[in-house]
Amino acid sequence: MRVDYYLPPIGLQAAADHAGRASNLGYDGFFTAETNHDPFLPLGVAAAVAPDLELGTGIAVAFGRSPMVVAHTAWDLAAASRGKFILGLGSQVRAHLTRRYSTPWVAPVPRLREYVRALHAIWSAWQEGGPLRFEGEHYRFSLMLPFFDPGPIDHPAVPVFTAAVGPAMTRLAGEVCDGIHVHPFHTVRYFDEVTLPALQEGASAAGRELSDVAVAASVFVAIGRTEEEIGSAREAVRKQIAFYASTPTYRPILDLHGWEIGPKLSALARRSDWDAMTGLIDDRILDEVAVTGSPEAIGRLLRERYGSRLQRVAFYGAGPGVTVGLDDDDWRAITEAIHS
Repeated sequence: MRVDYYLPPIGLQAAADHAGRASNLGYDGFFTAETNHDPFLPLGVAAAVAPDLELGTGIAVAFGRSPMVVAHTAWDLAAASRGKFILGLGSQVRAHLTRRYSTPWVAPVPRLREYVRALHAIWSAWQEGGPLRFEGEHYRFSLMLPFFDPGPIDHPAVPVFTAAVGPAMTRLAGEVCDGIHVHPFHTVRYFDEVTLPALQEGASAAGRELSDVAVAASVFVAIGRTEEEIGSAREAVRKQIAFYASTPTYRPILDLHGWEIGPKLSALARRSDWDAMTGLIDDRILDEVAVTGSPEAIGRLLRERYGSRLQRVAFYGAGPGVTVGLDDDDWRAITEAIHS
């Protein structure tokens, strides 16, 4: 199991320091999310200062960008990192696509399938030197002049991961992607009964094996040395779970477990009653979603919970400089425990 460091939502100027720190603490990967900063630019910085790290977006919003734009960025990062770049894409929900990105809403699964295939067609044209020919319903590419062609690189096989929650997007990951990003709001039961079967179905439909698709997940963790620290960490996670569980996209997880709180959470979210929302997440739900323990135990607990289900793991909302009471030696020991 590889351990990934997620850059906090801070400016580009801090990327070098964080990448260096991640490398020194034994992390395997350095990932960014698309929140309030561009997800690609920090990875260019990290490639220069921490060449041992794998780099990736977890995730970048696909439909706000042309596949050609993403193809160029990914190609450059793959070259700069000597083949250690992982392109993680996500579809985003309707409101954000139409109102934040001002792009039309269409069914995301077929559109993302086409998006990934368009990327491969573009990269193939650059690497092999043949004509660019891609004709789909949503994307069409038929022009590539030498002036705009970056040419071949030493590591052209750029892995593409996609974020997925529901079965349809998960099947797509199994069909056309190299990996899947599992959302932190998940449970092992949902993983076993919904995610893995859908991933297997997609892989089988494409004549692939399940092992061809790497599984990466961010995991909610509540870490502390004292009861006070652990209690504070659990409350922070409880609040995050309430936020995600209020969104209809994640309702299938609630339904699988029979947690009949989705409509109440959605109604409270519309009133911005965050305290009442948090109160609906009882310890039973919290313990199904999050892993709680001391710094000495958390690595073992993660491995016991997930076993061989994950190839990559990251801590959601926790890490060096973020979690109260833990220093760099603690995080180095945690990564070593997960690797062991």
